[in-house]
Amino acid sequence: MKKKEDKKKDVDALRQDLARLQNLFVTGYEKMRVDQDFELRKVIRGAGGTYRVVKNNLAEKASEGTPSEQVLKGLRGMTSMAYTTKDPVALAKVLTAYAKTNPSFTFKAGIVEGRAIDVKAINDLANMPAREVILAKLLYLINAPAQRLLTAVNAVGRNLAVVMDQAVKENKFK
Repeated sequence: MKKKEDKKKDVDALRQDLARLQNLFVTGYEKMRVDQDFELRKVIRGAGGTYRVVKNNLAEKASEGTPSEQVLKGLRGMTSMAYTTKDPVALAKVLTAYAKTNPSFTFKAGIVEGRAIDVKAINDLANMPAREVILAKLLYLINAPAQRLLTAVNAVGRNLAVVMDQAVKENKFK
């Protein structure tokens, strides 16, 4: 059993992590085997996230005064957290994929970009395209009008050259 000062250190360390987080997924992991937990941690690390098992009362104490306070209040059952400072969509995708293959892993709530979300929103987030795909589409939309304008401007000169060429071939110019 941990000493009181060790628990206080754990709470302080968790509070520091929660204070700087913008993306957090609160999950349940009842009846998971060690090999399943190992695989989950590996998948989360691959997505740039961190996974941590927490005691409900310590998580509630550590979250006081942080943006995560509303989702870590009143937790029941076995609780874990997956969080990232990078892309929340990538983490949501790997967690959702893992939850589909392991029914003992469930979502409780989450925070994305500082806003609390529910389980349905986590699934919606996981169905979004990757960040790179969204950026590529955005760049295409920004670039498309300029390409169309350039094509139209070039078409005028090209059409004039074609008409002049045909006129020369038909000896219309003397």
